[in-house]
Amino acid sequence: MITVGRVAALYRYPVKSMAAEPVDAIEVSWHGLAGDRRWGFVRPGNMSGFPWLTLRERNDLARYVPRLADPGVVVRTPSGTSYDVLDPELARELGGIPMKLDRGTFDSAPISLLTTRALRDLAALVGETPDPLRFRPNVVIETDEPEEAWVGGSVTLGEVRVRADRRDRRCVVVNVDPSTGRRTPQTLRAIATRRGNTFGVYGSVELPGRLAIGDPVTAAARPGTCC
Repeated sequence: MITVGRVAALYRYPVKSMAAEPVDAIEVSWHGLAGDRRWGFVRPGNMSGFPWLTLRERNDLARYVPRLADPGVVVRTPSGTSYDVLDPELARELGGIPMKLDRGTFDSAPISLLTTRALRDLAALVGETPDPLRFRPNVVIETDEPEEAWVGGSVTLGEVRVRADRRDRRCVVVNVDPSTGRRTPQTLRAIATRRGNTFGVYGSVELPGRLAIGDPVTAAARPGTCC
């Protein structure tokens, strides 16, 4: 194993598709980061296998800011009003029904990794450095390593070991500016045409533990690399 970088940022998303909550340190269990995507809003009358209200339907969800509170979650709306996540007024405003999931409501995997190398590569394609929150990562890793090199193996972040299962296939959500909620289609266009429509890595937790900004990241040495 060699050191390939360090943890540069940590994010959880207490309510699915709403804004990120940055953290300096966090416990990671088999089900991902503590408090991550433990709430979501269901679209009334939707009988599909994916009933969640997301940024696909409402760009402005990115401007709803949730924070874990004792004992639940408080959400600040774009107008500045704060509601408990179970407040009927919030449900009416969103047009959805709140639902709690103890194991999280993930699209594909309980943890997502994104590297500064990938962000730099994308910046060269779109002409500006993209906000990493467009891609809703849990962990941003400062590294020069190509993240796809980790797929099929494991990376260790502080005390936590993650199996890098697959590259993250992207959709229109990455076009949503997390600050304004507006769409900029060139982001997904660049990812689709130049990166095989993937950006970031999905992973599963192999060893739970505590994770903090600044923690070293280690991975198996690739052929041609040296310790």
